[in-house]
Amino acid sequence: MSTPIVKPFWDQATGSWQYVFHDPATMKGAIVDPVLDFDPLAGATGTANAERLLDYVKHAGIEVVWILDTHPHADHFSAAPWLKEQLGAPTAIGEHVKGVQTLWQEIYNLPNDFATDGTQWDRLFKDGESFMVGEIPVKVMFSPGHTLASITYVAGDAAFVHDTLMMPDSGSSRADFPGGSSKALYESIQAILSLPDETRVFVGHDYAPKGREAACEATVAAHKAANIHFRGAPSEAQYREVRDARDATLPLPKLMLAALQVNIRGGRLPEAEENGRSYLKLPLNYFHSRSN
Repeated sequence: MSTPIVKPFWDQATGSWQYVFHDPATMKGAIVDPVLDFDPLAGATGTANAERLLDYVKHAGIEVVWILDTHPHADHFSAAPWLKEQLGAPTAIGEHVKGVQTLWQEIYNLPNDFATDGTQWDRLFKDGESFMVGEIPVKVMFSPGHTLASITYVAGDAAFVHDTLMMPDSGSSRADFPGGSSKALYESIQAILSLPDETRVFVGHDYAPKGREAACEATVAAHKAANIHFRGAPSEAQYREVRDARDATLPLPKLMLAALQVNIRGGRLPEAEENGRSYLKLPLNYFHSRSN
């Protein structure tokens, strides 16, 4: 099995992991889920996180051939467009992003000419599709549940599972966002756990429970043995009872209503108004009214 070199980058502000992986034989690589900084109090974006990734690939001599999003994130902005400007590499996401765009177009009451066809990315991957990064084969697995558009990139022996699994001591990610489903999430995780035991699973977030250091990697075997939501091979009903009960106690992510508005645009800010400034809009009382 091919073994890419994986470099993780931690963003403490959002608890997010970003990745660069590359083929050591050809020095071709890809960036996964890059973060664009956002200060919600100042309404200001920044590129410090993305610049760390850019500095790394330049100093390591990696030719970036793809900039990959696993799904439209609810807790950080995507830096994919900014990195494309710097590197010239194409951007990609799963084809079901079109469903997320349609869903959130209604929530934000965006105009009819807002594109819900995924054209904000250069490529929309289908389930089961494969592509190459150097000599490393990358397979796309449709992994819905956390969102209806989530995908996993399996690059050789490395699986980038986004927000489907957490580290074993945290279990799995929530499934209560619009378009989410604990049933679909269970099925997606079963597919991930069917990968070879030695597969390295790289997660999208870690909140470092009990004061440990932030971590991003565990094998499929480790998840089978120790993941608090999947050890002992629970049934779908058992898993969904735990997941749904937990989700009912969770607040929305702090940046969700800002982040989705940007990320359904492929990481671009809303189009500037006549004064040259971009603005975010919030659907007031939408989620409150749906929960009552």
